Amino acid sequence: MNHLIQLRHTLHQFPEIAQEEHNTAQKIMEFFASLGADRTIQNLGGTGLAFVFKGKKAGKRLLFRCELDALPIEDLKPSDHQSQIPGKGHLCGHDGHMTIICGLGEKLSQNRPESGEVVLLFQPAEETGDGAKAILEDPRFEEIRPDAAFALHNLPGYPLHQVVMRKGTFAAGSTGMTISLTGKTSHSAHPEAGINPAQALASLMQKLPELPKEVSGFALLTLIHAELGSLAFGTSAGRASLSMTLRAYDQNDLEKLIDLVKEKATLVAEKAGLKIDFGFVESFAVSKNDPELYPIVENAARNLGLSIIEKPEPFRWSEDFGLFSQICPSFLFGLGAGEDCPQLHEGTYDFPDELIKTGVGMFVEIWRLIQKEE
Repeated sequence: MNHLIQLRHTLHQFPEIAQEEHNTAQKIMEFFASLGADRTIQNLGGTGLAFVFKGKKAGKRLLFRCELDALPIEDLKPSDHQSQIPGKGHLCGHDGHMTIICGLGEKLSQNRPESGEVVLLFQPAEETGDGAKAILEDPRFEEIRPDAAFALHNLPGYPLHQVVMRKGTFAAGSTGMTISLTGKTSHSAHPEAGINPAQALASLMQKLPELPKEVSGFALLTLIHAELGSLAFGTSAGRASLSMTLRAYDQNDLEKLIDLVKEKATLVAEKAGLKIDFGFVESFAVSKNDPELYPIVENAARNLGLSIIEKPEPFRWSEDFGLFSQICPSFLFGLGAGEDCPQLHEGTYDFPDELIKTGVGMFVEIWRLIQKEE
């Protein structure tokens, strides 16, 4: 286990953000070099990696997924493995998640599957919501398309090693949305000669946060940025933009909220004589857990003697593993990172090394239980 901890520390020291995970992928390649995977796929969906371990006979293909990318946030926790890259840090625990999958790779190397295949996927760009989409759109993904997919995420605020589970939606879907309004500049002494989007912008800032009330399930609209014109006192503004994050527990509710925003914003823009455009970034699908996989994950935790908690409500944050739940039965569960652990994306967060063994154990047990069913 010490060598896995050392691997995690090395990954933590040299974080790479979304779409830049070349050195991280190389370190993973070096780790797997001696493990004898039956197939290795590089540059999957960008910098992604997949290692395939084949069984002796036909059976289900299982996929276990982790994330390669770090965050563009300064690592503020002094340690012997503190980030050496200014302004970047593994402050979501992806270094730990990668290490867990590496540990699973070792177990598979020592004890090959009896049947089917196990695919270990190292996915890029989770933090931006682009990585899972790129993986699924890569033509080579069809060669490893799974019958079931699993992932975990560490969860600060829950007791260390506790398994956090939910049937159905585990984490919300979300998207970043920007509304761009274009009017016409004029001299500020003659604003009537132009079309200033200020009033339309103010109206949207008041009206849009009320739209989630029109959605039947949980939905939330959070304004994050607004911009009007430029700091030119002789000019009446001709452009404005409003950015927001939309989220919901149900994919249909998320789509409905997007449509409501478009409809309301278009009406306001047309009334003001403004041209309107919409842009989307960091889109995450709802992460939905397959009910038939629930007892497998539950029994894995019980077999390991781990505490289990059923979360009454989904998490409001998003995880792009949700896209996998649209193409096969999938299950995302949480591992408690400690009640006093700093929250994810905080500068002082650091993945607890104690969770590596627990995570490896959970994935190995899930794999064994499914093997027994075949």
